[in-house]
Amino acid sequence: MSVQATRRHAVDRSPDRDSERGTGPQRKKKSKKRAHAPLWTKLLTGFGVMLVVMSFGGLVAAKYYLGKLTSNIQTTSSVLSDNSVSGADSSGKLPKGAMNLLMLGLDTRAGWEAAGKDSRSDTIIILHISASHDQAYMISIPRDMVAHIPADSSMGFPGDTTKINAAYAYGSMNGRGWTGGAKLATKAIHELTGINFDGVVVIDFDGFKGILQAMGGVYMCVDKDMWSNHYVIVDGKVQYKDGDPQSPPKNAVWFRKGCRNMAPWEALEFSRLRHSTNGDYDRQRHQQQLLKAMAKKATSAGILTNPGKLSEIIAAAGSSLKMDTHGVPVNDFVFGLKNLAGTDLIALKTNGGTFATNAGNTGEAVTQGTKELFKAAANDNLGEFIAGNPEFLVGDGTSPVG
Repeated sequence: MSVQATRRHAVDRSPDRDSERGTGPQRKKKSKKRAHAPLWTKLLTGFGVMLVVMSFGGLVAAKYYLGKLTSNIQTTSSVLSDNSVSGADSSGKLPKGAMNLLMLGLDTRAGWEAAGKDSRSDTIIILHISASHDQAYMISIPRDMVAHIPADSSMGFPGDTTKINAAYAYGSMNGRGWTGGAKLATKAIHELTGINFDGVVVIDFDGFKGILQAMGGVYMCVDKDMWSNHYVIVDGKVQYKDGDPQSPPKNAVWFRKGCRNMAPWEALEFSRLRHSTNGDYDRQRHQQQLLKAMAKKATSAGILTNPGKLSEIIAAAGSSLKMDTHGVPVNDFVFGLKNLAGTDLIALKTNGGTFATNAGNTGEAVTQGTKELFKAAANDNLGEFIAGNPEFLVGDGTSPVG
């Protein structure tokens, strides 16, 4: 039975949120799997909503919504305190040239740090903004890409070579929390890509669900039939199920090829699916599609003309963000990216969109083409690079074959 065939149940009664959390060891195991959600949309959606309001609502409205967005954002200056990853001392102003933002997504919840539980940044996206600040590219880094995680004497960390998503876990250990995790992850990704970062954003899974619910779902396209390993149909209703089956059960929820409006839980679950020949690369592509779908809906007339919904979405965005803006006041940082409001996000893929076998069989390698992609981003030359290497482009998600 497909999701489409059961929408009258799924939309009227979403899967129970509390049943997803679990307790004890089961919760810990399950939560690590669920860290695969596309977690960057809240930031970009917050930008898009606020900036479009600025265009149509005047200065008073702009200041009001900007304040709502930024008032709850947690900030730090410690992540980019090392000039080796930012490329320069902070000037307190937004760079005039190209910018690179690193966005890290996790599944960290209240009480985890006290309980000694760690999170891995299973979703890693580099957002490259051109020097004109009116074009943005998304580059997803595979969580299993093998990289050198540099030593950090302030953390007592000796360094390691392992999967890139472990960097955040190492940095956040021993009570260092999200600032330590983001700092070490940023150092590792800088060393891997050669890219200097002007801002770092950390977004948690719990906060992400809130903004999807405030939106009431988004329009998404499924490019091929896929089944969910988290949900099943019981008595005609969609329910969350523990475990991680490797083949679809008889009562599996299926996402059938085609385009439609998805309920919040459907869109989020679709973005996590990876039971396919391309596995994590399909998941990355679906994440990018969802990000673009949410940004599009957030700037639609139906949202902008509804002050209550607009406020709800912006509040959800701000409360789920943690940022290091490299010394630039958060309001100035967001306001300075106003030209991105009308920009299409160009999604890019690494390693040709397929798993690159590592000689050590411990994770994924970095192909020469991907190294050139990173170099082009570091030099603000992505437009020319993509023109000569269109195979790095990801479909826009507006058709079933996207």
